[in-house]
Amino acid sequence: MQNESLESSFLSVFALITFFIFLILNKYSHKIKDGILLDQDFNKPQAFHQSPISRSGGIAGVISFNIFFVFYYLIYSKILFEYLFICNLMFLIGLLDDFKFKISPFRRLILMIIFLFLCIRLMSIEILNIDIPFLSTLLGNNTFSSLFVLLCFLFIINGANLIDGFNGLLAINLIIINSILAYINLADGINEFSVVIIGQVIVLFSFLLFNFPSAKLFLGDSGSYLLGSTVALNVIITNNINPDYSSFFFCTLLFYLFFEVFFSFFRKIIQKKSPIHPDNKHLHMLIFKNVSFIFGKEKGNYINSLIINLGYLSFVLPAFVFAKDPMISRYWFFSLIIIYLAIYLRLYRLTKN
Repeated sequence: MQNESLESSFLSVFALITFFIFLILNKYSHKIKDGILLDQDFNKPQAFHQSPISRSGGIAGVISFNIFFVFYYLIYSKILFEYLFICNLMFLIGLLDDFKFKISPFRRLILMIIFLFLCIRLMSIEILNIDIPFLSTLLGNNTFSSLFVLLCFLFIINGANLIDGFNGLLAINLIIINSILAYINLADGINEFSVVIIGQVIVLFSFLLFNFPSAKLFLGDSGSYLLGSTVALNVIITNNINPDYSSFFFCTLLFYLFFEVFFSFFRKIIQKKSPIHPDNKHLHMLIFKNVSFIFGKEKGNYINSLIINLGYLSFVLPAFVFAKDPMISRYWFFSLIIIYLAIYLRLYRLTKN
């Protein structure tokens, strides 16, 4: 009972600190290096704003996370090495773009691969629970296991960066994912790790106050890389310490982030485009084109985010009911692929016409 009171007090204080960090960055970030963080590129495919907006959400997020790590150590005497290293390194890679350093998407990807692979190997990050027998056997090999975990991180981090651009789209999606993960861990009495996830939800809600429905802050690449890496770690750890849950349920939980990248990669190759450069043919952009036709561009921005996340939630909640059944979870996951493709093709033809 005393521990619960301490954890509640800690999270309450952290929520207050986090809010003020975002408030301060929102007010003064335009002064950093003569406004270098201001997003003034209105012509890129994923741009939907009409005035300069600061991409300092990632900086506020990483400051909040590092304060959380310090508090967590003072309370539990544990250092969250995986989060500390991976999150800060991914943040720094994204910050290169936010500070307008001229680095190609390919070189950024190579940097990400090198740092992630080193962290995975040095900190022995692995996936212990998986419902595919032959893959489970292959994961016994350390090299294959590290490469597999690396791919998981790359898909989720780049998925987070891909869908970031509409007000609230990424933040709401991550709040849903982390809330479900927190519930799973709390239900199994894993309170210490639940505090880690709830701390992240607090950061996401604080950012959402300045990004939805109208945007005063953007996450920037630094923020999307930071939050993508944290949710990837959250899912891997939750999967490992809750073996009763099917690994396919966690795949369903990450389906939107993962499949957006996976599908877009092969779609661009078929269309003879560079798979690592952005375009405006992603699912969330096709939905936006149809939504903005009805509501206009400004309202369509945040309504699009609500529609996508409500649709996502409607597919995830039923999966949660049978999350401990490997067979049903598997079929549900593959059904989502068919549903996604059907929706995408329908919207693509509608938008084209």
